[in-house]
Amino acid sequence: QVRLVETGGGSVQAGGSLRLSCKSSAMYFSTNRMGWFRQAPGKEREFVAHISASGGVTYYSDSVKGRFTVSRDNDNKIVYLQMNNLECEGTGVYFCAAQMPRPSDDFGKGSDYDSWGQGTRVTVSS
Repeated sequence: QVRLVETGGGSVQAGGSLRLSCKSSAMYFSTNRMGWFRQAPGKEREFVAHISASGGVTYYSDSVKGRFTVSRDNDNKIVYLQMNNLECEGTGVYFCAAQMPRPSDDFGKGSDYDSWGQGTRVTVSS
């Protein structure tokens, strides 16, 4: 079982920035596709971003496209989520998730991932 630990959450004013990190314990991290999800208070968890195993391909939800950037450091087994121009709707718990190699290219649902971190809380105030 892969252990994922997210850090970097906190409180920020609307328009501000945060960078989240997710450290993986996976032996073969460079073969894992990684995703970020968030869960706002009282809402279901939703997809935020996805990055391929090499880091060369990324996908974003429409709500964060142009403001968030996902990246990874395979040597240190870390995936990042740079969040700029945060909006109040960005408040919630952010989770990183690992996807083991599989034939499917699906990435937008929680069931597409195999391991999850405990989450880090982000609060955006106006």
